[in-house]
Amino acid sequence: MDRQTGRHRRPPERQATYREVFAVGEFRALWAAQTFSYIGDQLAQVALAVLVYHRTGSPLLTAVAYALTYLPPIVGGPLLAGLADMFPRRTVMVVCDIVRAALVALMALQVMPFPLLCLLVFSTVLLGAPFTAARAALLPDILDGDRYVAGSAINNITHQTTQMLGFLGGGALVALVGPHGALALDAVTFAVSGLILMVWLQPRPAPRGGRREPLALWRNTRDGARLVFGDPVLRSLVLFAWLCAFYVIPEGLAAPYAATYPGSTAVTVGLLMSAMPTGMVVGVFVFSRFVRPFDRLRAMGWLSMLACAPLIGSVLHPPLWAVVVLWALSGVGSAYQLAANAAFVAAVPPADRGQAFGLAQSGILAGQGLGILVGGLAAELVGPQTVVALAGVAGLSAATLLTMLWTPVRGDLLDEPPGLAGVPDAPAPPEAAGREGGDGRDTDAVPV
Repeated sequence: MDRQTGRHRRPPERQATYREVFAVGEFRALWAAQTFSYIGDQLAQVALAVLVYHRTGSPLLTAVAYALTYLPPIVGGPLLAGLADMFPRRTVMVVCDIVRAALVALMALQVMPFPLLCLLVFSTVLLGAPFTAARAALLPDILDGDRYVAGSAINNITHQTTQMLGFLGGGALVALVGPHGALALDAVTFAVSGLILMVWLQPRPAPRGGRREPLALWRNTRDGARLVFGDPVLRSLVLFAWLCAFYVIPEGLAAPYAATYPGSTAVTVGLLMSAMPTGMVVGVFVFSRFVRPFDRLRAMGWLSMLACAPLIGSVLHPPLWAVVVLWALSGVGSAYQLAANAAFVAAVPPADRGQAFGLAQSGILAGQGLGILVGGLAAELVGPQTVVALAGVAGLSAATLLTMLWTPVRGDLLDEPPGLAGVPDAPAPPEAAGREGGDGRDTDAVPV
């Protein structure tokens, strides 16, 4: 939103190229660190799913362990995200990587009791909140204009590609070295990520000039909630982002779903978990390279429905190849998150982006965790295929309603006077620059 006019800014019309983005050295460092972390994360998720299911034989406990990779934001995500504005952001990321490397190394111990394993998973994911906020806040400092959108697309493609390769290769690797060995490799990826960030990112001062009062975290969380939910455009975009709580449920049930088919459970789990990321890689690439910025906003509702509708086919108990195709189609539809992300960047005032994006990201992860947890409980009663189909029905209903509400609201972004087009990276007015540092803070991770 432009502080001088009170109107939302339009996304830039010029499309940047991937080559322009990779020409920026700091982006390459940020991207490389992300890639290592993403690969380790997907490997760890397969290892945890296999470890818990083999130890307990329970779809519910498997879903509980998987949900712990999403639930921590409910407890401290919105609050801890504010640390990225109170301390130097490179320092926040490096410290989080070092601590997470140590925690995952403990998880790799053979004698780790299940309750302590869950506590370590919870703590590791909780530290992701300030890390993600700091990384996201650095991206607009490194990339401007539609280069930010292209950079976000690169990050999304990288994330989904590493999910695809991590789940496929992870299933085979877990079968080869065991879940404990896979967790040890995950610890190494965190350490490598921290080293890359420490060496190749430029040091920058704390955005808020060293202000570190504990109560400021609570105030920022409250103000961020008022900003996001008090504005109809931001509220609609956040609800679109949170829609992923429905179509993430199949990933949380991949292990019990795979158990309904013959063959190696670990390999089948990896195959199922890689289907949606594969589809999203295709969808994000096409959406970012061949669809104009404003057309992305118009297509967002239809794609959100596509993200949920294919899951309904699971009720027919199709063969494994058909399930993979259906889940991949769902991944293609989830590419609408790229448009939601770019529109959110354009609509949030620069001085308020850090907390607003931290709140949105925490809601995404919390919704995914709750969805997986509820799905695991329901799978104990009616089976994983039925639960996945019900998630598709519920998600399609929610997406249809959001699309009906979004159509009139999006005009505030599409009907901007020409003189305001292409200014999402314009400097904040003086009064904004003087408020809590006034730097531009946004995130590539608001939509997952």
